[in-house]
Amino acid sequence: MNEFDLIKKYFDWGQDIGDDCALVSVNRYQQLATTVDTLIEGVHFPADTTPQDIAYKALAVNLSDLAAMGATPLYFTLALTLPSVNEPWLEKFSQSLRVLAQQCSIHLIGGDTTKGALSITINATGILTKNQALLRSGAQAGDSIFVSNTLGDAALAWQQLQNQQNPSTALLENFNRPEPRIKLGQSLLGIANSCIDISDGLQQDLSHILTCSKVGASIDLDVLPLSAEVAKHIANTSDWCMVLAGGDDYELCFTVSEAHINKLKTVQEELGVMLTKIGVITLRSPVSQFRLTIEGLDKTCKSYQHF
Repeated sequence: MNEFDLIKKYFDWGQDIGDDCALVSVNRYQQLATTVDTLIEGVHFPADTTPQDIAYKALAVNLSDLAAMGATPLYFTLALTLPSVNEPWLEKFSQSLRVLAQQCSIHLIGGDTTKGALSITINATGILTKNQALLRSGAQAGDSIFVSNTLGDAALAWQQLQNQQNPSTALLENFNRPEPRIKLGQSLLGIANSCIDISDGLQQDLSHILTCSKVGASIDLDVLPLSAEVAKHIANTSDWCMVLAGGDDYELCFTVSEAHINKLKTVQEELGVMLTKIGVITLRSPVSQFRLTIEGLDKTCKSYQHF
Protein backbone atom coordinates (compact mmCIF):
# COMPACT_ATOMS: atom_id res chain seq x y z
CA MET A 1 0.00 0.00 0.00
CA ASN A 2 1.50 3.36 -0.99
CA GLU A 3 0.93 6.61 0.87
CA PHE A 4 -1.92 7.76 -1.38
CA ASP A 5 -3.79 4.46 -1.03
CA LEU A 6 -3.25 4.68 2.72
CA ILE A 7 -4.73 8.17 2.88
CA LYS A 8 -7.67 7.27 0.66
CA LYS A 9 -8.51 4.11 2.62
CA TYR A 10 -8.16 5.43 6.16
CA PHE A 11 -8.37 9.23 6.14
CA ASP A 12 -10.49 10.29 3.17
CA TRP A 13 -13.71 10.80 5.13
CA GLY A 14 -15.64 12.33 2.27
CA GLN A 15 -14.41 15.87 2.94
CA ASP A 16 -12.76 16.56 -0.43
CA ILE A 17 -9.11 16.28 0.55
CA GLY A 18 -6.38 16.07 -2.05
CA ASP A 19 -5.02 19.50 -3.02
CA ASP A 20 -1.68 20.95 -1.96
CA CYS A 21 -3.47 22.72 0.90
CA ALA A 22 -6.75 22.34 2.71
CA LEU A 23 -9.10 25.31 2.26
CA VAL A 24 -11.14 26.67 5.17
CA SER A 25 -13.60 29.54 4.78
CA VAL A 26 -13.20 32.18 7.49
CA ASN A 27 -15.81 34.67 6.28
CA ARG A 28 -17.83 35.51 3.16
CA TYR A 29 -14.78 36.79 1.33
CA GLN A 30 -11.69 34.85 2.43
CA GLN A 31 -10.33 31.34 2.81
CA LEU A 32 -7.34 29.98 4.71
CA ALA A 33 -5.03 27.53 2.93
CA THR A 34 -3.18 25.23 5.32
CA THR A 35 -0.54 22.55 4.75
CA VAL A 36 1.84 20.39 6.77
CA ASP A 37 5.11 18.64 5.89
CA THR A 38 7.62 16.59 7.87
CA LEU A 39 11.33 16.26 7.09
CA ILE A 40 13.21 13.32 8.62
CA GLU A 41 16.97 12.87 8.82
CA GLY A 42 18.17 10.16 6.45
CA VAL A 43 14.94 10.28 4.44
CA HIS A 44 14.61 13.88 3.29
CA PHE A 45 18.14 15.08 4.01
CA PRO A 46 21.53 13.45 4.76
CA ALA A 47 22.79 13.30 8.34
CA ASP A 48 25.56 15.82 7.64
CA THR A 49 23.23 18.50 6.27
CA THR A 50 23.80 21.87 7.92
CA PRO A 51 21.12 23.15 10.32
CA GLN A 52 20.80 26.23 8.10
CA ASP A 53 19.85 24.11 5.08
CA ILE A 54 17.52 21.89 7.11
CA ALA A 55 15.63 24.89 8.46
CA TYR A 56 15.38 26.56 5.07
CA LYS A 57 14.06 23.47 3.31
CA ALA A 58 11.61 22.59 6.08
CA LEU A 59 9.88 25.94 5.66
CA ALA A 60 10.37 26.21 1.89
CA VAL A 61 8.53 22.98 1.08
CA ASN A 62 5.49 24.24 2.98
CA LEU A 63 5.68 27.62 1.28
CA SER A 64 5.75 25.74 -2.03
CA ASP A 65 2.39 24.18 -1.18
CA LEU A 66 0.95 27.63 -0.44
CA ALA A 67 2.39 28.85 -3.75
CA ALA A 68 0.67 26.03 -5.62
CA MET A 69 -2.68 27.32 -4.37
CA GLY A 70 -1.86 30.98 -5.03
CA ALA A 71 -2.04 31.78 -1.31
CA THR A 72 -0.39 34.66 0.53
CA PRO A 73 1.62 33.28 3.52
CA LEU A 74 0.38 34.23 6.98
CA TYR A 75 1.79 32.07 9.80
CA PHE A 76 3.29 28.68 10.65
CA THR A 77 3.88 26.38 13.60
CA LEU A 78 7.00 24.28 14.21
CA ALA A 79 7.25 20.81 15.79
CA LEU A 80 10.92 20.02 16.36
CA THR A 81 12.16 16.60 17.49
CA LEU A 82 15.80 16.60 18.59
CA PRO A 83 18.11 13.83 19.82
CA SER A 84 19.64 16.34 22.27
CA VAL A 85 19.85 20.07 22.98
CA ASN A 86 22.72 21.33 20.84
CA GLU A 87 22.74 25.09 21.28
CA PRO A 88 25.13 25.99 18.41
CA TRP A 89 23.02 23.81 16.09
CA LEU A 90 19.80 25.42 17.31
CA GLU A 91 21.20 28.93 16.89
CA LYS A 92 22.05 28.27 13.23
CA PHE A 93 18.73 26.50 12.62
CA SER A 94 16.75 29.32 14.19
CA GLN A 95 18.55 32.07 12.32
CA SER A 96 18.08 30.42 8.92
CA LEU A 97 14.40 29.74 9.62
CA ARG A 98 13.89 33.34 10.67
CA VAL A 99 15.57 34.78 7.57
CA LEU A 100 13.37 32.83 5.15
CA ALA A 101 10.27 33.57 7.22
CA GLN A 102 10.99 37.28 7.08
CA GLN A 103 11.70 37.16 3.35
CA CYS A 104 8.31 35.53 2.75
CA SER A 105 6.39 37.56 5.36
CA ILE A 106 5.24 34.51 7.32
CA HIS A 107 5.21 34.44 11.12
CA LEU A 108 6.09 31.66 13.58
CA ILE A 109 3.21 31.53 16.09
CA GLY A 110 3.85 28.34 18.09
CA GLY A 111 4.78 24.68 18.05
CA ASP A 112 6.24 21.84 20.09
CA THR A 113 9.61 20.31 20.96
CA THR A 114 10.28 16.66 21.78
CA LYS A 115 13.26 14.34 22.19
CA GLY A 116 13.95 11.68 19.57
CA ALA A 117 15.41 11.14 16.11
CA LEU A 118 15.81 14.44 14.26
CA SER A 119 12.66 15.49 12.43
CA ILE A 120 11.01 18.80 11.63
CA THR A 121 7.29 19.29 11.06
CA ILE A 122 5.91 22.62 9.90
CA ASN A 123 2.27 23.54 9.49
CA ALA A 124 1.88 26.65 7.31
CA THR A 125 -1.20 28.74 6.62
CA GLY A 126 -1.91 31.34 3.96
CA ILE A 127 -4.91 33.37 2.87
CA LEU A 128 -6.88 33.73 -0.36
CA THR A 129 -9.92 35.45 -1.76
CA LYS A 130 -12.75 32.94 -1.44
CA ASN A 131 -13.18 30.55 -4.39
CA GLN A 132 -10.07 31.88 -6.15
CA ALA A 133 -7.56 29.16 -5.10
CA LEU A 134 -5.64 27.22 -7.72
CA LEU A 135 -6.80 23.60 -7.58
CA ARG A 136 -5.79 20.30 -9.15
CA SER A 137 -9.28 19.74 -10.50
CA GLY A 138 -9.61 22.53 -13.08
CA ALA A 139 -7.53 21.29 -16.02
CA GLN A 140 -9.41 21.18 -19.33
CA ALA A 141 -8.71 19.44 -22.63
CA GLY A 142 -6.71 21.83 -24.82
CA ASP A 143 -4.91 23.50 -21.90
CA SER A 144 -1.18 23.95 -22.29
CA ILE A 145 0.94 22.37 -19.51
CA PHE A 146 3.75 24.50 -18.09
CA VAL A 147 6.48 24.05 -15.50
CA SER A 148 8.65 26.67 -13.86
CA ASN A 149 12.46 26.74 -13.95
CA THR A 150 14.26 23.39 -14.54
CA LEU A 151 13.60 19.81 -13.46
CA GLY A 152 15.81 17.05 -12.07
CA ASP A 153 18.56 19.09 -10.39
CA ALA A 154 17.64 18.17 -6.82
CA ALA A 155 17.17 14.51 -7.73
CA LEU A 156 20.59 14.38 -9.37
CA ALA A 157 22.16 15.97 -6.29
CA TRP A 158 20.47 13.41 -4.03
CA GLN A 159 21.63 10.52 -6.22
CA GLN A 160 25.20 11.79 -6.15
CA LEU A 161 25.11 12.22 -2.36
CA GLN A 162 23.87 8.65 -1.96
CA ASN A 163 26.71 7.45 -4.21
CA GLN A 164 29.31 9.29 -2.09
CA GLN A 165 29.88 11.84 -4.85
CA ASN A 166 30.17 15.60 -4.47
CA PRO A 167 27.37 17.47 -6.26
CA SER A 168 28.12 20.87 -7.70
CA THR A 169 27.20 23.97 -5.73
CA ALA A 170 24.30 24.61 -8.12
CA LEU A 171 22.85 21.12 -7.70
CA LEU A 172 23.18 21.26 -3.92
CA GLU A 173 21.49 24.65 -3.87
CA ASN A 174 18.50 23.21 -5.72
CA PHE A 175 18.32 20.24 -3.35
CA ASN A 176 18.84 22.07 -0.04
CA ARG A 177 17.27 25.45 -0.81
CA PRO A 178 14.41 25.22 -3.31
CA GLU A 179 12.88 28.59 -4.10
CA PRO A 180 9.20 28.78 -3.12
CA ARG A 181 7.34 30.16 -6.15
CA ILE A 182 5.01 32.31 -4.06
CA LYS A 183 4.84 35.30 -6.41
CA LEU A 184 4.33 33.02 -9.40
CA GLY A 185 1.45 31.20 -7.69
CA GLN A 186 -0.23 34.47 -6.78
CA SER A 187 0.23 35.76 -10.34
CA LEU A 188 -1.41 32.63 -11.76
CA LEU A 189 -4.71 33.36 -9.99
CA GLY A 190 -7.30 33.93 -12.68
CA ILE A 191 -4.89 32.65 -15.35
CA ALA A 192 -4.16 28.98 -14.60
CA ASN A 193 -6.94 26.40 -14.63
CA SER A 194 -5.03 24.00 -12.36
CA CYS A 195 -1.76 23.86 -10.45
CA ILE A 196 0.41 21.63 -8.26
CA ASP A 197 3.92 21.83 -6.87
CA ILE A 198 6.37 19.16 -8.04
CA SER A 199 7.59 17.43 -4.89
CA ASP A 200 7.43 13.72 -5.76
CA GLY A 201 8.34 14.03 -9.45
CA LEU A 202 6.63 15.46 -12.53
CA GLN A 203 4.97 12.20 -13.59
CA GLN A 204 3.34 11.51 -10.24
CA ASP A 205 2.36 15.08 -9.43
CA LEU A 206 0.97 15.85 -12.88
CA SER A 207 -0.98 12.60 -12.59
CA HIS A 208 -2.72 14.08 -9.53
CA ILE A 209 -4.00 16.92 -11.73
CA LEU A 210 -5.11 14.41 -14.37
CA THR A 211 -6.94 12.26 -11.84
CA CYS A 212 -8.68 15.18 -10.14
CA SER A 213 -9.58 16.83 -13.47
CA LYS A 214 -10.53 13.56 -15.20
CA VAL A 215 -8.35 14.31 -18.21
CA GLY A 216 -5.23 12.96 -19.91
CA ALA A 217 -1.92 14.51 -20.96
CA SER A 218 0.52 14.39 -23.82
CA ILE A 219 4.05 15.33 -22.76
CA ASP A 220 7.02 16.03 -25.02
CA LEU A 221 10.19 15.00 -23.18
CA ASP A 222 12.33 16.77 -25.77
CA VAL A 223 11.22 20.17 -24.45
CA LEU A 224 11.47 19.51 -20.71
CA PRO A 225 13.59 22.31 -19.17
CA LEU A 226 16.94 20.90 -18.02
CA SER A 227 20.07 22.39 -16.55
CA ALA A 228 23.35 21.62 -18.31
CA GLU A 229 24.29 19.06 -15.63
CA VAL A 230 21.02 17.17 -15.83
CA ALA A 231 21.11 17.24 -19.64
CA LYS A 232 24.63 15.77 -19.54
CA HIS A 233 23.50 13.06 -17.11
CA ILE A 234 20.65 12.06 -19.42
CA ALA A 235 22.92 12.11 -22.47
CA ASN A 236 25.29 9.71 -20.69
CA THR A 237 22.69 7.42 -19.11
CA SER A 238 19.35 7.90 -20.95
CA ASP A 239 17.92 8.20 -17.42
CA TRP A 240 14.79 10.23 -18.13
CA CYS A 241 13.35 8.96 -14.85
CA MET A 242 15.69 11.36 -13.07
CA VAL A 243 13.59 14.19 -14.47
CA LEU A 244 10.18 12.53 -14.51
CA ALA A 245 10.23 10.89 -11.10
CA GLY A 246 13.21 12.17 -9.13
CA GLY A 247 11.27 14.60 -6.97
CA ASP A 248 12.35 17.50 -4.74
CA ASP A 249 12.01 20.04 -7.57
CA TYR A 250 9.43 22.21 -5.75
CA GLU A 251 8.61 23.96 -9.00
CA LEU A 252 5.05 24.67 -10.12
CA CYS A 253 3.28 22.60 -12.77
CA PHE A 254 0.13 24.26 -14.08
CA THR A 255 -2.27 24.36 -17.01
CA VAL A 256 -3.43 27.39 -18.96
CA SER A 257 -6.06 27.79 -21.69
CA GLU A 258 -5.16 29.40 -25.00
CA ALA A 259 -7.22 32.44 -24.02
CA HIS A 260 -4.79 33.28 -21.19
CA ILE A 261 -1.44 32.55 -22.85
CA ASN A 262 -0.71 36.24 -23.45
CA LYS A 263 -1.41 37.02 -19.79
CA LEU A 264 1.01 34.27 -18.83
CA LYS A 265 3.69 35.78 -21.04
CA THR A 266 3.24 39.06 -19.16
CA VAL A 267 3.63 37.24 -15.84
CA GLN A 268 6.83 35.60 -17.08
CA GLU A 269 8.29 38.94 -18.13
CA GLU A 270 7.33 40.69 -14.90
CA LEU A 271 8.68 37.97 -12.60
CA GLY A 272 11.70 36.98 -14.69
CA VAL A 273 11.01 33.29 -14.10
CA MET A 274 11.47 30.65 -16.80
CA LEU A 275 8.18 29.00 -17.80
CA THR A 276 8.22 26.14 -20.30
CA LYS A 277 5.33 24.55 -22.16
CA ILE A 278 5.89 20.79 -21.90
CA GLY A 279 2.66 19.42 -23.34
CA VAL A 280 -1.11 19.65 -23.54
CA ILE A 281 -4.11 18.35 -21.64
CA THR A 282 -6.08 15.79 -23.64
CA LEU A 283 -9.36 13.99 -23.26
CA ARG A 284 -8.98 11.17 -20.77
CA SER A 285 -7.56 8.05 -22.36
CA PRO A 286 -9.30 4.74 -21.56
CA VAL A 287 -5.87 3.10 -21.40
CA SER A 288 -3.66 5.56 -19.56
CA GLN A 289 -3.99 9.06 -18.17
CA PHE A 290 -0.33 9.84 -18.70
CA ARG A 291 1.09 9.39 -22.21
CA LEU A 292 4.69 10.28 -23.02
CA THR A 293 5.35 11.41 -26.58
CA ILE A 294 8.92 10.23 -27.07
CA GLU A 295 10.19 7.23 -28.95
CA GLY A 296 12.35 4.70 -27.15
CA LEU A 297 11.20 5.37 -23.58
CA ASP A 298 10.05 1.87 -22.75
CA LYS A 299 10.38 1.84 -18.97
CA THR A 300 7.98 2.95 -16.28
CA CYS A 301 9.38 5.58 -13.96
CA LYS A 302 8.56 5.16 -10.29
CA SER A 303 8.16 8.35 -8.32
CA TYR A 304 9.02 8.53 -4.64
CA GLN A 305 6.72 6.70 -2.23
CA HIS A 306 7.02 6.74 1.56
CA PHE A 307 5.67 3.17 1.80
